[in-house]
Amino acid sequence: MVIPTTGASSARPSSNDEKFVPGGGSGAVSTVEPQKIFVLRFVAFSVIATAGLAWDLWTKYAVFEALGQHGVLPIWKGRIGGFSVQFQLETALNHGALWGIGQGMTSLFAAFSFVAVGAIAYFVRQGQATSSKWLTVASGLLLAGTLGNLFDRLGLHRYTDQDGKSIYAVRDFLDFWFCDVFHWATFNFADSYLVVGAMILVLHSFLVAPQECTPALTIPHTNG
Repeated sequence: MVIPTTGASSARPSSNDEKFVPGGGSGAVSTVEPQKIFVLRFVAFSVIATAGLAWDLWTKYAVFEALGQHGVLPIWKGRIGGFSVQFQLETALNHGALWGIGQGMTSLFAAFSFVAVGAIAYFVRQGQATSSKWLTVASGLLLAGTLGNLFDRLGLHRYTDQDGKSIYAVRDFLDFWFCDVFHWATFNFADSYLVVGAMILVLHSFLVAPQECTPALTIPHTNG
């Protein structure tokens, strides 16, 4: 006698249709289509990158308009954990990178920025940069930080020197002193995005198991 199969058994998705839920463990199966996940994370990536870039450029503009190219505005001074901490806004034009590295190499750093933007766009297009929530956040921050400083390195802020020539330098203004003797490098929000984004990438590589990432979406090419 042949025992007929039930509708539930015949409706079981094939192994090719099963997708891991990010953070859901190896036994969880997602009912969300990979393309929908890609779209949602791409939207999140775009919002983070756009909002981050807008905030970076607006704060630079507002602070430099108020203080000029060489101004100082004390904000707060107190003690944290027994150590004295001072925070102030101090405008400065940086012709290098973070910590003042590579002064006078603005063109080289601008070229690196173009390469970084292209790399991020490529990995987003391939779905790798949005294969997990953490990578989505990191990619958005890295793009915002790269574009924010690239804007300045191209001289788009329209600052000029005494001879009327364009200044190709990054606008920094966040300034910290610790214990009244240690001066942290003056930076901006774009620098913060880059540091936080890089830290997320490092932590993700060590702490997140591969199965917690949604497989990268490959968009097929059709003929005709």
